[in-house]
This record gives sequence, structure tokens and C-alpha cells, in this order.
Amino acid sequence: MKKDEILRILIDWNFWGNYKDESIEREEYLKKLKSLMKTGEIVVVKGVRRAGKSTLITRFIKDVKRKEDSLIVNFEDPRFRDLNLNLLNKIYEVYLEEVQPKEKHFVVLDEVQVIEKWEKFARYLSEAKKVHVLITGSSSKLLSEEYSTLLSGRHVDLEIFPLSFKEFLIFKKVFIKNKIDLIKQEFKIKNLLKEYLNFGGFPKVVLVDEKEKRSVLESYFRDILIKDVQKRFNIREVEKLELLAKYYLTNISTLQSYNKVKNFVKLSLDTVERFSKYFEIARLIFFLPKFSFSLKEQILNPKKVYSIDLGLRNLISFKLSEDLGRLIENLVFLELLRNKKELYYWKSQKEEVDFIIKKENKIEQLIQVCYSLEDEKTKEREINGLLSASDELNCKNLLVISWDYEAEGEFKGKKIKFIPLWKWLLKFTT
Repeated sequence: MKKDEILRILIDWNFWGNYKDESIEREEYLKKLKSLMKTGEIVVVKGVRRAGKSTLITRFIKDVKRKEDSLIVNFEDPRFRDLNLNLLNKIYEVYLEEVQPKEKHFVVLDEVQVIEKWEKFARYLSEAKKVHVLITGSSSKLLSEEYSTLLSGRHVDLEIFPLSFKEFLIFKKVFIKNKIDLIKQEFKIKNLLKEYLNFGGFPKVVLVDEKEKRSVLESYFRDILIKDVQKRFNIREVEKLELLAKYYLTNISTLQSYNKVKNFVKLSLDTVERFSKYFEIARLIFFLPKFSFSLKEQILNPKKVYSIDLGLRNLISFKLSEDLGRLIENLVFLELLRNKKELYYWKSQKEEVDFIIKKENKIEQLIQVCYSLEDEKTKEREINGLLSASDELNCKNLLVISWDYEAEGEFKGKKIKFIPLWKWLLKFTT
């Protein structure tokens, strides 16, 4: 490519050119990114497709005081031809020559995995030139383990998720600064929580009109399934792959064994295990293991299934009113995952607890999730599960999350806290 061609593309993507940023700030992620940049390591921003990786980095670069001290290269721009290491070097040379940054500048390589041996260039910038390097990459083409190998461990990661409920409210221009705001806007918050449960938290989906949300979600599901799974792993049985994905999304918050699933999709046990692993790599589906002190028992027992986003799930199985308990449980799982909790479920012969939070060698908290506690049998089931697990695991931090019940009670000498979902979600930071 000619120098002028390269420069025209760079002008469109950089703040020293024509680029204008109108994105909504995701404050907590921005803080984390700024902190990671201080390590001096290459920073890899990863996560499910369309969660906002590129937008976050662009927002970070926007705050660089001297705009010429940053270079953003988006390798998904179709104007780039013959993507290779030589082109990557030429792009950087054009930037140095024409923009003339200071010695310590920032280089963003967006979707760089399309260039073979890109890691040599990234390490060269970071180690030889002492440049701040930020990388985004699709999980479909570059796995976390591969980053570690290619970059010789000289990197730190930041995983981006779709919007948390707190972020969702900010995108909807609802700001909760204190308890007074919480009480004043309770009705509005609850109504928006219903929308969040329905359409999920992908940033673009949140911002478009309701009539457009479904078509955007359909394109996301197709891209994740085809680009991030089928093409990445050269899968021939596309129909079976899609059937398995839809089966898992339809059955979120339930226990699933590969043996049971293979009979439904008519695939071998090995194939079901492989496809399931691919869904996890693409961050479409998550599998929660049973808590056990035996690793073998953890592996052999059924796992609970969760979706990365409820909008994607409801696209496949639109039964919102029937499945509210399962949707709420999935939402709680995602919030705990965002907060980097080590999670399991617990099950005895008769009872079950939805989430066991473990920190190092200690059980930190036990959580039950349900839609309503009005039915006495449901309430008794949730409480008895917590009490049994509490005895076995020696944990006294017991919580039940439901749609709208708030209380604190003592049962068989143990305190259990009951909290509404909306309040629980808003007490967290992302």
C-alpha cells in the first residue's frame, strides 16, 4: 500500500485526524484500564464480540493530552490490503514520519490477530521502543493461552462484559448517587430492570429503538456462532452446532450433563464436550461446576449453564414471564462473574444452593436466587438449602435474592438476609 493510502485510513480512526468520539463512558472499566497501563506491560483487552472493547480503548486514548501521541490502527477497516508484518511496520513508519509523536506514545492494535507474527511487532514496540501498547482481539481467533505464549507472558488482561445493570441505567440516563436517588427512582429502576432482563446489556442493543433490538441481537448471535466458533474451529456440522447453542440458551440456569445433551443433539459425547468448550471460549455460554473438595467429582458431575447475555438468550427462547426465576439467576451469575468471584453450585441428595462463592481456601458466601418467596414451600426450600450448605461448608454469610422481598431473619440459629434483585445489583461496582 502507498503511504498516502495508509495515512487516509489513519486520519479516519485517530483523534489527531477526523475521528470524533461520542461514546458513553464506562467509568469502572476505564479506571481499571488506566491502572493496568501503569504496569508498563502490553495490555490485552478481550471479551465477547460487541461488548465494547474498541470503544473502551478509544475512550482511554481520548484522554491522552497530546493527541499526536497516540496511534489507533483498526485492522477491520476494509481498505487495508495484504495484511502482513511488512504493512504493520509501514503503518508505524508513516505515523512516526507524518505525525511525529513524542518518544513515549500509545499504540492501539485493534483486531491485530489477522496479521501473522503480529506479536513480534507488539513486543518490539513495548520492549525496544518503550511504547505503551494496547491490543484488542476477538476470542474467536486468539485465546488467552495463545496471548500468553505469543507475548512471552509480558502482558496483562482486561476482560470486558456487556453492560452491568448499573451501567445500563447510566446509558438510560438514570444516575444513582445516593440512597435518596435510589428511593426516588425505585419505580423507574424496576421498570428498566424488566427491559434489561428482556433485551440484555450489549451497548448498541441498549441504545437502539426497540424495533431494532431483535435484528441487532440476531446478527450478534450469528456472528458469534459462525465467525467465533464454526470458522475458528473448522466445524462441519453447522446445524448441530446451532442446535446445541440454542439448547443451552433455552435451558439457562439448569443442570446439564454431556451424556444427556448428546442424546438430544445426536452427537457423540466427545463432540458435545468439544462444542461446549468452544462456546465457552467465544464467551457465549458458561458452565458452573458443582462444589466439591474432590476435583474428580467436580469434573464428573453435571454443570449449570448460563448465557453471556439475556438478550441473546431471549432471542432464542422468548418466554420471559415463564422463566423469570431462571433469568434472574443468570443475571446474578453474570454480576458475580464480572466481579471476578470464584463460583460453584452446591448440591446434596435433597437440597441445592445456586451459588457458592469461594475465596482462596474459604467459602465466603452462599446465595440462593428465585423470583418470588410468596409461596411458603419455595421459601422453605431456599432456606433449608442454605442451612444445610452452611452446616457442611462452615459458612454463615447467607443470602437470598428475589424480585422484591427484603428482610432479615434467624432460622435455626443462623441469620439469613433477603434482598431485592435491583438493590443487590446496584450495591456492586462493575
